[in-house]
Amino acid sequence: MTHYVYYTATTLDGFLADDEDSLDWLLRQDVDQDGEGGYAELIAGIGVLAMGATTYEWILTHLATTGEEWPYAQPTLVFTHRDLEPVHPSVQVVRGTPASHRVALEEAAGARAVWVVGGGDLAAQFAEDDMLDEVRLAYAPVTLGSGRPLFPRRWDLALERSFTNGAFVCAVYRLVGPLREDRVAATATSA
Repeated sequence: MTHYVYYTATTLDGFLADDEDSLDWLLRQDVDQDGEGGYAELIAGIGVLAMGATTYEWILTHLATTGEEWPYAQPTLVFTHRDLEPVHPSVQVVRGTPASHRVALEEAAGARAVWVVGGGDLAAQFAEDDMLDEVRLAYAPVTLGSGRPLFPRRWDLALERSFTNGAFVCAVYRLVGPLREDRVAATATSA
């Protein structure tokens, strides 16, 4: 069975990027990419990437600035409602829900996992389609006050483990399900 993971960094107040889609807050943090929960550990187990249009465009802008090449060897499906051009043979631009591309994602992943790269809305769509098994977060010691939300839906998660890596407090969560009003009321009365 294919494993779906949403792996991302977030601010303490739950944002992926600021209001201008800047990640400057993230890029200045101390992290061991080869350490526990780091990028090297993740990417070794990834067979295919799923990303939203804003994440894709951010990567393209970043690559244009640095002169670097497309960074992923794995197939990448970019979910969008816009007309975008693939910049690499491994990139496929798709429309529709995650569920409408489940077969393609799972065939491309093979025995490896699907990395839901971002953003938060796309990760929430994967969760709603019952295609998100794990959320791996790296919390940076930063607050932004506003920006692109980490996960713009009401959802229950269960903590599986936590650890630190550089400046980050990292947590691995299992999805429980949509946050229901009866769970909210039960939590409020037991507090």
